[in-house]
Amino acid sequence: MKITPLKWYQYISKFTPKSCRYYPSCSEYAKWLYELDNPLFATIKTTKRVLSCNQLFPGGIDYPKIAKKNISPMQLKNPIFKASYLTFNKKESKLRIKYWLIPTNKEFLILKDFDATATYLPT
Repeated sequence: MKITPLKWYQYISKFTPKSCRYYPSCSEYAKWLYELDNPLFATIKTTKRVLSCNQLFPGGIDYPKIAKKNISPMQLKNPIFKASYLTFNKKESKLRIKYWLIPTNKEFLILKDFDATATYLPT
């Protein structure tokens, strides 16, 4: 799904005072969900998040969660599976990991690797 409107909003919001009560910000939360989850579920979760971003709710750290089914224990140990969104540099044989999926009871927390350091693939 195209997330260009979110990127424009994030660019424009750099020039305004910070007002989001959560980490990650509501726009970053939405961007992560739209990249990794079903667009319908991403819209519902983002709407709930934006509606709770006011003085009536405490805010704090709230990572997005996605549901994945039929995952074997071997997949959970595989770092390539955990990296849901990645790029591969063929010249250097490096895997750039953008997001990590952290398993919880029935869902996965999405964590972004802002550093995006390269991880070498096993040979």
